[in-house]
Amino acid sequence: MNGVRVSVGFLAAGMATVALSCAPATDHASGKVPVAAVTSERPSETLTPILEQAIPNIRGKTFTSAIVNFPPDARAVPHRHGEAFVYAYVLQGTMRSQLGGEPARTYHQGEQWVEEPGAYHVLTENTSKTESAKLLVVFISNTGDALKVPES
Repeated sequence: MNGVRVSVGFLAAGMATVALSCAPATDHASGKVPVAAVTSERPSETLTPILEQAIPNIRGKTFTSAIVNFPPDARAVPHRHGEAFVYAYVLQGTMRSQLGGEPARTYHQGEQWVEEPGAYHVLTENTSKTESAKLLVVFISNTGDALKVPES
């Protein structure tokens, strides 16, 4: 048993040595931990289309419904939905949303919002760091247009 403890100790020491030897030399001298080692990117959302169908009585328009899952602490990048009219309904959790030129608002399960064509979606985030959030999103878009266009 003591041999196992000693081996685990040597293994841990070896791993720490390898990790330190991979850091840039300036980090060794300053004694600071590299920023990349202590920060992480926030998770993002996943959009899963449920139904996509041309609208028979409105030429050139498509109806798309989707479920958008936001893991804990997830945030979408600022984006637009092209010329789509968007309806979002909170199925689960609590979301914070902000459109360009408007204040941020918090939406709870059962609440909804709409986005006019061309709206700039500055902020969309799950407010919880421990619970997932889920949206039902409906798009009325020009047939063939991308549903989400990230702003650069």
